[in-house]
Amino acid sequence: MKSDLINKVPKTKGIMIPNANIADSSWFKVGGKAELLFEPEDVDDLHHFLKNLDEDIDIFIIGGASNILIRDGGIPGVTIKLNRLCNQITKKNDSIIVGSSVKNMYLANYAKKNQLSGYEFLSGIPGSIGGAIRMNSGAYGRCISDILDKIEVMDGVKGIYEINKEKLKMKYRKIFFPKKTIILNGVFKQLIKSKNDIENTIQLIKSKRNNSQPVKALTGGSTFKNPSGMKAWKLIEAAGCRGMSIGGAKISEIHTNFIINYNNATAGDIEKLGEEVRNKVFNECGVDLEWEIVRIGKTTKEF
Repeated sequence: MKSDLINKVPKTKGIMIPNANIADSSWFKVGGKAELLFEPEDVDDLHHFLKNLDEDIDIFIIGGASNILIRDGGIPGVTIKLNRLCNQITKKNDSIIVGSSVKNMYLANYAKKNQLSGYEFLSGIPGSIGGAIRMNSGAYGRCISDILDKIEVMDGVKGIYEINKEKLKMKYRKIFFPKKTIILNGVFKQLIKSKNDIENTIQLIKSKRNNSQPVKALTGGSTFKNPSGMKAWKLIEAAGCRGMSIGGAKISEIHTNFIINYNNATAGDIEKLGEEVRNKVFNECGVDLEWEIVRIGKTTKEF
């Protein structure tokens, strides 16, 4: 059934694509279509859209799509991509203002070139800054909340405004964030350190990641959050899940907290495998694993 959503949303200067194929944008390379994909022309175009959008229409922001699983039924409502709008890094006084579409690796390299420390861990995290802020992403003993000061956001009521880090209540892989609010920029601290030390740290992270993660496979990063005081991969290993597969999805032999699309998996294969792992870990270890990968959309097509 063809969606008529494009006739129900505000007219814009940006790009509107009904039934957009976005599976190839995700790291898993699976999933259905977006009912309507919107790429705003500029900040005013985005604000006009949000201000005049019917409250009953859902929106989802897609960035690097590294830690999401797009279900096979696709994403209902409007999927918004900000690539052209939020892809700059600028210095201002004692801060770095980073657009939400900027890749984590790019920010790590920018910091290295400017001899700024504290950003090295981002070289080991796929995806973009907006998603990293929403998840309070981290690796190798550091996380976004260690270096973030505040964020610049937009919604349809207030327009553009700032939220200080304290109000985000940032915790492990979680922040408090208003619905239908879009991150435009993150404002980060500037820290100074020897350029050689920064390069050495980045190279060490790269080496560790290459040796311990399936970096060449189609995956969505860490599948489950680490329970307090425990490692998810150790629990998955203890439950006997290494190498387990359903359809074209498989638990990585290299790192058991990674599901890989190794043989034309569907999103359903991946999600079923993840749920089976959760069941096994709960039955064997008494721990209820929580998904870190964000699962979006419908299991069956409804538009």
